[in-house]
Amino acid sequence: MKILNVGIIGLGMAFEQLHYPAFQELQDRYRLTAICDLDRDKLQKWKTKLNLAEGDIYEDYKLMLQREDIDLYDIIVPISLNYTITEEAARHLSDRGKGIICEKPVAATMEEARAHRELPRRYNVPILIAENYRYNEETNLIREIVQNKEIGDIHYFISNRFLDFPEEQHQAGKFAAKKWRQKPDYDGGAILDHAVHDLAALRHIFGPIERLHAFGRPLEDSFSPYYVINTNILAKNGITGQFSFYCIGRETQAPFIGLRIFGSKGMIYLENRDCGIINLTYHNGTHREIPYSPQRGYYNELLNYYNFHIYKEKLQVTPEMAYGDARTVFSILRSIRENSIVPVDEEKEHALTTA
Repeated sequence: MKILNVGIIGLGMAFEQLHYPAFQELQDRYRLTAICDLDRDKLQKWKTKLNLAEGDIYEDYKLMLQREDIDLYDIIVPISLNYTITEEAARHLSDRGKGIICEKPVAATMEEARAHRELPRRYNVPILIAENYRYNEETNLIREIVQNKEIGDIHYFISNRFLDFPEEQHQAGKFAAKKWRQKPDYDGGAILDHAVHDLAALRHIFGPIERLHAFGRPLEDSFSPYYVINTNILAKNGITGQFSFYCIGRETQAPFIGLRIFGSKGMIYLENRDCGIINLTYHNGTHREIPYSPQRGYYNELLNYYNFHIYKEKLQVTPEMAYGDARTVFSILRSIRENSIVPVDEEKEHALTTA
């Protein structure tokens, strides 16, 4: 089996906790060949752990992009750097038969997200966006249930996401403990960083969004402009639903609101993405539980890229899709600021304010 050589750009928590374990599972397909980070201590730690040579560690990713032996670059950097580094990488790799995996959200502004969408066409470089919610087993199972009309025609949905950012920012090993997340230099703060995943899952299940109307309660803290947002969504297929996001979530939810989808024959209920069970309750009084393995998105996205590279399988999450996910977040922020109904997925784009 052919092994692809990988260059890692960014050795932070997302690499250590999420990407590295998935690469470990796929050692028969991937080899971590080179690493890049500004932190010399991290470089030395991972050099030893990965048994790399001194010439395989870099503080300047542009130097690593010049290597001919690397097949794939995995970009795992703070949100504000996603577009800049991915654009630079795509330009260097143009027509060289090499690829890129980029973390999400793809950009810090609407303008950058729009430009990011064009990178594969502009430079003829394959780019996979590591939106793990679109690759998670539960998301794809629910999508299949909806498409197969197992609970009949869908009437509406309720999706609730909460986290306790103020508490998590003081806990080692939590993503909220990162200073760049506590004082973000990108629009939306925790909303863009966290809610984009839930919205990506909803878009994966229900398709493009016609328009939305959102409300938010202001937060006097730097990590987010609002501590709660409530959004009414109309999908292009006519399905309506409500998405709420609460980032100072200390209240007890028993049971979790989670994701609930109501149809003409029954209901789908996912308590949370880690519970391992999708519940289907039917109007005739019967019930079905569908088990799944949580947190398999990171593995599945790497497997998808490998199968794309070797077997020409289609990339499942592209910059085009991730642009729509980011645009949804920026549309929510615009709707709150303007107190207006905002179009999202349109053929003719509307300029969105991101300042």
